[in-house]
Formats: sequence, C-alpha cells, structure tokens
Amino acid sequence: MTHSEATMRLTLTNDLTTARLQPHGVCLLLLSAVLVGCDGQQSALNPAGAGAQSIATLFWWMAGGALVIWLVVMGIALYATQAHPEAHGIRSARWLIIGGGIIFPVVVLTGLLIYGLMLMPQLRSAENVALRVDVSGEQWWWRVRYRTDAGEAVELANEIRLPVGERVAFSLTSPDVIHSFWIPSLGGKVDMIPGRVNELVLEPTETGTFRGACAEYCGTSHALMNFAVVVMTREAFDQWLAEQAEPAQQPETELQQVGQQAFLANGCGACHQVRGTAADGTVGPDLTHVGSRLTLAAGTLPADVDAFRRWIGHSSAIKPDVKMPAFGMLPEAQLSAMAHYLKGLE
Repeated sequence: MTHSEATMRLTLTNDLTTARLQPHGVCLLLLSAVLVGCDGQQSALNPAGAGAQSIATLFWWMAGGALVIWLVVMGIALYATQAHPEAHGIRSARWLIIGGGIIFPVVVLTGLLIYGLMLMPQLRSAENVALRVDVSGEQWWWRVRYRTDAGEAVELANEIRLPVGERVAFSLTSPDVIHSFWIPSLGGKVDMIPGRVNELVLEPTETGTFRGACAEYCGTSHALMNFAVVVMTREAFDQWLAEQAEPAQQPETELQQVGQQAFLANGCGACHQVRGTAADGTVGPDLTHVGSRLTLAAGTLPADVDAFRRWIGHSSAIKPDVKMPAFGMLPEAQLSAMAHYLKGLE
C-alpha cells in the first residue's frame, strides 16, 4: 500500500466515524473506499498491459450492461406496482414481462458475450513474440526460466522482469498441485496444471513494478505465494538478463566468506543452486543472484539481511508448511554470516 492510499483510507475511517447517523454519507464513503482498491500495483482496473486494458474495458462494458438491465427491470417493477398499480391487460403485461424482463436482458447479454469472445483471439495470440519465459508454480514459490537466443536457460525465482512494449509468451506448468499465474495489472490469469503446459501472452505497456500472485488455492501458504514483476526498457532488460546469466560473485568480506562456508557445510547446496560454487541443488529456488531480488520467500519478506537471517532460522514460522527446514538451532553468529553472504549474491 502506498503512502497516499494509506492516508486516504485513514481519512475515510475518520469520516466514517463522524457520519454514522447519515446513511447517504456512509454510502458515499464506502463507495470511495471501494474505488481506492481499484488503484495500485495489483489492480486489474489499473492496466499497464495490452491484455489488462482489454479486460478492464470489458469489465466496464459488462458493468454498464448490468446497470442498464437493472434500471430497466426496476423501472418496470416501479411502473407496475407504484406508478400504475391497477390491473393491467394481458397484452400490456406480456410486453412488460417478456419484452422488458426477457428479450431486453437477452439482447444486452448476447451483445456483451459476443464482444467478450471477440477479445479472446488477440489475448491468446502468440504471434510476434519477442521473449519466452517458462514459469513453474510450486508449493509455495515460482521457478522462472528465461530462454536466451543461444538456447541456454537462465533460472531464477519469485521475480520476473520484462521489456516494455514487447509481447512475452509464458509457458506455465506445475509439478505438484494446481496453481494460477496472475499479474492483474498486465493481463488475465491462467491455471498451472500438473502434467500440462498452458500458454499466456502478455504485452506490458508501462514501466514500473507490479505484483503477481497465485489465484488458485494451492495449500496452507497460498496467500504467501506472490512475486514481483518489473517492467523496464529493452536496454535495461538486456543488461539485467546478461548479469543474471553470470555465475555468483565471490564473497567480498570475511563475514560473507564465513557465511558461504556455513551455507555449504549445513547442506543448503543440496536443495539450492549457486552457480559458480559447489551448491548445485535443484529442489529449491536458484540463489545465484538472490541478493538482487526485491523480495524473499515469494514476496513474504523484504530482501534485506535481517529478513534473510529470520528466514533461515524460522522458515516454518514465517511460512506455514514450507518445505525448507528451519535452521534455528544454529548459532546466531552463523545465521547472521549466512544472511550477509546471501544478500551479497547480487
């Protein structure tokens, strides 16, 4: 939540307290609170992508169609019960019920259905794709692989970066349960189904940082399965991807060197890979450049030294049923050293 959103919500709360005896004031305040939720980095009604723009336009057309149908039906009800409450003839009653209650809603809804179906080909088309990204939804994190022109795969986790103004095709799958890949500000959602590969095409139109999430309940920590999406210029994206393809940088300080030794000695390399070191595990997220990511543990914590220390020592307390074991039995100095080492992997 941004500072402006927090300020507005606090103001709404105070105003709501003073408006308890004014029903119309309460309704206006509640409507304002709903509209505040339509903004931000995870809002489908604040589009920053071609797909999200089409979906938002469809939503407003559907909302308008629903409002028109409601007004017509309510108008007929008021006409029949209030304006002219006397008995109506069969002919006029038939026109009111069949024409206003059946034919008119069917025409409006059919028009909206046709309009929605017309949007589907352009939302699903994989033509003129500039980049392909493989994403695997796993309990409860995201495995991300970029396909380079040289045919090599660059793997990272829980963060996606995209070039602005270019179409990107995502190949989506899952090794465990059904997840759902969704970046509301950029486009629609697609399920990730074990044993099947689904495709989603997005085209970001604005630079910035957005929030993605799993939109399908997938277990205990479903609500803690998010990821950051950074849309940048093509030049900045190419530089970032080239840096991600490089092996991990060597520890620069004595504390980081101690942390690397503790990381390897305690078996972390059996699950995690740090390219350029002996750690070559594939079960958990790739940590080669974990220090450069915006968040830790799939959007659960900020990516700072204290968060790394807390996560290593108390992973299950922070993220229920997480498959990474907690290392709280290690000395605090060792946890701190490992945290400094991981943060240094930028």
